[in-house]
Amino acid sequence: MGAGPRRPDREDMRRLFLIGVLAIAFGVVAQPALAGGGTYVFDGGTPKEQATVRSALNASSFDYGLVTQTITVHIGSYGGSYATAGDVYFDGSLLDAGRFSWGVVQHEFGHQVDFFLLDPAKRAVLQQALGAADWCYEGADVAHSDHGCERFASELSWAYWPSPDNCMRGPEGSAMPPAAFRALLAQLIGAPTVVAFSRKR
Repeated sequence: MGAGPRRPDREDMRRLFLIGVLAIAFGVVAQPALAGGGTYVFDGGTPKEQATVRSALNASSFDYGLVTQTITVHIGSYGGSYATAGDVYFDGSLLDAGRFSWGVVQHEFGHQVDFFLLDPAKRAVLQQALGAADWCYEGADVAHSDHGCERFASELSWAYWPSPDNCMRGPEGSAMPPAAFRALLAQLIGAPTVVAFSRKR
């Protein structure tokens, strides 16, 4: 019978320690960056305007990464802001307002959550919870603030960035208590329920 396994000496322990340190360091470096704003690309806009969009999305505690599609952010002279499936449009003059525009940015990205993560059954639940007259412009005589899709997008902005600087606080953004809205979205799409106040700066 051969001898038993050799006990590691000091040099072996040093090698194992260095391998462990290198493995940990490589693991930290190799991890992908967390993107609270999800995946998006820019079409137009100045570096400062693009930075405003990034700041707006990073200020929110909502995980926009739940939307797996790449969103194209168009910045130009659009006379306002709006969204279609996979695209958001911002007038550069709005983004030039800096922090004041963050709520609008979050609102338009909220429409992407609607487009890609909600189905008719989930929209029906949200429409009732938000007290909306319809979901999204099915009614010709329904006021902007009474459409479920608009209340949803504004509520998403306000519930996950409850800052005094958020311009979405108001009739559209306060259709239900923020905590109740977050709990409902956790149930429907697995969204976070806790607001990370450390991300609000």
